[in-house]
Amino acid sequence: MQTRKLGNSNLEVSALGLGCMGMSWSYSPIPDRNEMISLLRAAVECGITFFDTAEVYGPYTNEELLGEALVPFRGKVVIATKFGWAPAFEREARWSRLDSRPAHIRQVVEGSLKRLRMDAVDLYYQHRVDPEVPIEDVAGAVKDLIQQGKVKHFGLSEAAVNTIRRAHAVQPVSALQSEYSLWYREPEKEVLPALEELGIGFVPFSPLGKGFLTGKIDEKTTFDSSDFRNIVPRFDAENRKANQALVDLLRDIAKRKNATPGQIALAWLLAQKPWIIPIPGTTKLHRLEENIGAVALELTSDDLGDIERAAAQITVQGARYPEQLELMSNR
Repeated sequence: MQTRKLGNSNLEVSALGLGCMGMSWSYSPIPDRNEMISLLRAAVECGITFFDTAEVYGPYTNEELLGEALVPFRGKVVIATKFGWAPAFEREARWSRLDSRPAHIRQVVEGSLKRLRMDAVDLYYQHRVDPEVPIEDVAGAVKDLIQQGKVKHFGLSEAAVNTIRRAHAVQPVSALQSEYSLWYREPEKEVLPALEELGIGFVPFSPLGKGFLTGKIDEKTTFDSSDFRNIVPRFDAENRKANQALVDLLRDIAKRKNATPGQIALAWLLAQKPWIIPIPGTTKLHRLEENIGAVALELTSDDLGDIERAAAQITVQGARYPEQLELMSNR
């Protein structure tokens, strides 16, 4: 497995990480816990050293899953988790509002450390920017945790450039995690140039478009009633039908490279910058192995040019999030 560094930090991880949310939350049905422990350990054996979770996933159960599965590999893997949500009704596991007050950050890190069975969080992201708390206060709170040895690196998620700069001035930001793929290219406008200037790594989530770019989903696909994608406008049947043009493009390139559409999508991301580390999620070993195969897949300048020209003719239809969630992005 190739490795990459997150920007100017000394945090070196596998070129491809593993997003673990779907092992406990959001996509349905939720898989068997023991099977996910086996999958996580298989990922390590395959060379994956970068794992992504959050306290809200479950809530809490995803961190517990990673803590149990990865404790034998402590010191050999990097685990990123996130703070910033306030539980409204913990018994019903509902989360309704943000809370990045320094006192709350100091409180919730203790729970994450316990669930993850770690002495220090390798990478601690603010899950979404809290408009009620100055980002300088958030960065200062994480800086204190770093000085106390409870956190090693600070990260942000779905933050706007000005917010990134303000946070970075207080405590260096090692990584930004935001959505980025051929399905959503908004970060190219302002975020990527700023990250390159500041020496911050980029961790794209949903690099396969929540599964759409694998070519396994079309307008006839049905999801479990509790699956998050049921409320995502981009997954309306009409939008899925319109967006097949993007999958067709990936299929064309995949045939040329003896690969899969998903591998082309991941290889395209890896080719954009050497400090980009995608974190595709999966609950299946064969998909994990397929995703890992993208790391060794080389796209030539001609390949990348063909993708760019064809993609420029395609307009992806549908919002990537329901309105209330989209409003929490790019703050």
